[in-house]
Amino acid sequence: MDSQNASYQAGQAKATTEEKASNMSEKASCAAQSAKESMQEAGSQMQEKAKDTMDSVKEATGMNK
Repeated sequence: MDSQNASYQAGQAKATTEEKASNMSEKASCAAQSAKESMQEAGSQMQEKAKDTMDSVKEATGMNK
């Protein structure tokens, strides 16, 4: 009976560990996705600012005519 109980407890511990690992992996994946989206947004903002700057330079130098 003791070996069955030990085997059962080992199985329970394994299942708990696997569930925790899965949850941690999911959280890491979500964090990575969020970081990716933040970087894409920052890149888009930088592109827009660069375009606005070029438009201002063109306007100031008369190159947009």
